[in-house]
Amino acid sequence: MSNPAWWRGAVIYQIYPRSFLDTDDNGVGDLPGIIEKLDYVASLGVDAIWISPFFKSPMADFGYDIADYREVDPLFGTMADFDRLLEKAHALGLKVMIDQVLSHTSSAHAWFRESREDRTNPKADWYVWAEACDDGTPPNNWMSLFGGVAWRWEPRRGQYYLHNFLAAQPDLNFHHPDVRAATLANLRFWLDKGVDAFRLDAINFCFHDAKLRDNPPKPPEKRVGRGFSPDNPYAFQYHYYNNTQPENLGFLEDLRRLTDEYPGVATLGEISSEDSLATMAEYTRAGRLHMAYSFELLVDDFSAGYIRQTVETLEAKVDEGWPCWAVSNHDVARAASRWGGAAPSPDFVKLLAALVGSLRGSVCFYQGEELGLPEADVPFEALQDPYGIAFWPTFKGRDGCRTPMPWLDDDDAGFTRGKPWLPVSDAHRARAVAQQEADAESPLHAFRRFLTWRKTQPVLVLGDIHFLDADEPVLMFTRTYNSETLLIALNLGAEERIVPIPRDFRLSQVDCPGPRNGHVQAQHGSMSLPGYAAVFARVGPAKT
Repeated sequence: MSNPAWWRGAVIYQIYPRSFLDTDDNGVGDLPGIIEKLDYVASLGVDAIWISPFFKSPMADFGYDIADYREVDPLFGTMADFDRLLEKAHALGLKVMIDQVLSHTSSAHAWFRESREDRTNPKADWYVWAEACDDGTPPNNWMSLFGGVAWRWEPRRGQYYLHNFLAAQPDLNFHHPDVRAATLANLRFWLDKGVDAFRLDAINFCFHDAKLRDNPPKPPEKRVGRGFSPDNPYAFQYHYYNNTQPENLGFLEDLRRLTDEYPGVATLGEISSEDSLATMAEYTRAGRLHMAYSFELLVDDFSAGYIRQTVETLEAKVDEGWPCWAVSNHDVARAASRWGGAAPSPDFVKLLAALVGSLRGSVCFYQGEELGLPEADVPFEALQDPYGIAFWPTFKGRDGCRTPMPWLDDDDAGFTRGKPWLPVSDAHRARAVAQQEADAESPLHAFRRFLTWRKTQPVLVLGDIHFLDADEPVLMFTRTYNSETLLIALNLGAEERIVPIPRDFRLSQVDCPGPRNGHVQAQHGSMSLPGYAAVFARVGPAKT
């Protein structure tokens, strides 16, 4: 972890503070709760933690609407708590990555409260303001990702302001140099405190088209959203003008110059654009972000062909850039259910960790993924997510992946002694940490074993990747680093598959602890892969 490029191939564990551990019995997780469980996190074998927003906020979007970038919200604790968290994480060998939401603020932020008062104040142009059309309608056809038009009328100014997300999340005007300077100053504040990395939320949304041109319509057959409801009108247009503008590249270079002043600091950008893989490649070129991730593996499609196509497409574009892969996070249904069905088998969830951890790049695992948690069923009357409430019943929002972390198999799952902000899932109690710690064959122990083993395999952390042909549902590829090549074959299906060994390979099987093991049958020139099994094998020269 003393390596300045610690982030290359790192395993990052995402903590959603509201749902991790509540120590003051108000039903909401907090920073002291994270501190209390850091030993557990370190025991998983991860390299870093990513903490979702804990800054001062009205919580309209549960912290992604920031009212003060330099203050801890009292709901989560104090700045002294954060300092203690940082100190303990570093003592345990964990890097600390914090979320930064740069493209927009809360409508409660002092900047916006000043900006909205009139058209002549010092911050009048810090947000995206526009005149109404002659008939009073918004200035263009841009849509909010959370549903409806992306413009809200402000009577104080007699103008509309832009909000790509909730109306309570007005977009900053990054065309203004003072906005860019203030944003970088906020980042420097946390760098001076000693954070090791930033996860940059919706980083391609910082700039908008200065001409406010209409987005063109998208044909019905192409209205396939990633991370949003399929009936959301946001999917009805190509988002060429409300995000991913060329001016953003210069800002990313300014941001990189800032972080380069702090050796070892890394940046991870969240990308959601019309061609997210191309944007990832563009944003991770030299002098920009260190890493990026998108929603390509956070969708419903789970097939060897789709995963291969996604990774190969990025590899063809990415040049010197570095990807980060995730199959679950706080915005999408948990992968165990999304890909494994209503009752995912333990072997399936063990395989998922091995799959993501074997791809070229860094990895983000979301809290509870090590337990194989399925998506929770949250009834409408208990929903908190405004996105889910707006689109119910065709889309239930993001609450199902945000329910409390189950530590114990009891009523409150060891999360709180108060009323939890979201109900504890019955399906999660039996998969609680305490239950799995007592079972040596549990997904939790398999997760630990795999990550511990992965650290000893530089070829998996840093190696190149090359895919090999295999019939569905088998995904097969090699990882190569220096003079070592490792072949990985993963059976993504429940039934056994016999896979031919590539003709020019001589394999020596490696014991990979974690997923269910397949077997190399050298005398038959094949590999036997039971359902949800994996083979890891060294590749030597072919027999002559």
